Amino acid sequence: MGTGVNSLPYHHPLILADRIVQLDHQTRGRMMFGVGPGQLTSDAAMLGIDPNDQRQRMMESFEVIKALFASETVNAETDWFICRDAVLQMKPYSNFEVACASTMSPSGSKLAGRYGTGMISVAATEPAAFEVLDYNYQVWNEEAARNGHVADRNSWRLMGPMHIAETEAEARKNCEYGLQWIFNYLSHIIPLGDPNAPPPPTDYEAFVDAALESGQMVIGTPDMAVAQLHRLQEKTGGFGSFLMFGADIANWPTTKRSYELFAEEVMPHFTGQLNPVQTSYDFVTGQGNKWVDATLTAQLNTIAEYEEERAVR
Repeated sequence: MGTGVNSLPYHHPLILADRIVQLDHQTRGRMMFGVGPGQLTSDAAMLGIDPNDQRQRMMESFEVIKALFASETVNAETDWFICRDAVLQMKPYSNFEVACASTMSPSGSKLAGRYGTGMISVAATEPAAFEVLDYNYQVWNEEAARNGHVADRNSWRLMGPMHIAETEAEARKNCEYGLQWIFNYLSHIIPLGDPNAPPPPTDYEAFVDAALESGQMVIGTPDMAVAQLHRLQEKTGGFGSFLMFGADIANWPTTKRSYELFAEEVMPHFTGQLNPVQTSYDFVTGQGNKWVDATLTAQLNTIAEYEEERAVR
């Protein structure tokens, strides 16, 4: 169970650490803790937090949380929280995984390197964020080396929107359900692109065309999904997992079918599970009628032998 991104500036670190350890016990260690500065500045505004303070607050909070997870007693005072002899009532159940969210700025990758955690690139396929994927890996790697850690690519997760169907036309039709509605909302809260660029097309088909051309998302077929993942591999040099953007861009039945197609046709391309099966198939069919003839000959010989036996009796 991944917690998603816990926006650290929005929580007192002692209370959040206590909740996460409780979740670790309830799930028997099957839990992953994700942290970030808080992407929705509308949330920060409701809490009276200056967006310029969010990344610094994330670092201040995370330092305390990591110490609490290590069963240390913490005394810390900042301009937004105080910890006095703070200690958790329970030790963590497990050595659960922690991942820092990274989008554009190096704050998340820097934090991941400093504390030896994994990293989640939460907008990996957005054009502007895609361009700095390798830069953020470099920051993560350098900070990890400076602090005695290793930036493990297997702990790097990349997220992007993806909906697939048997045909591209079908996928496009499915996403009329909510694609534009969701991305219109996101465009008002997440400044990922060039602020001087023209807004995306309002016409649905033109919107999808632009999104596919920029690599922002995949609305299409399993082959298009494979191509997108190869594109991410080439840009990054390799990563651990791809996460699908979880939003209602299509209704549930077609979303479920998209997941099934991903499991049936996209994942095997990268895991190699189908390679031995394909090799065996090619070997057998490449022999012409050799194996059929051998089986038929054996069957006819067995019949003849039995008839001989029978005649003797």
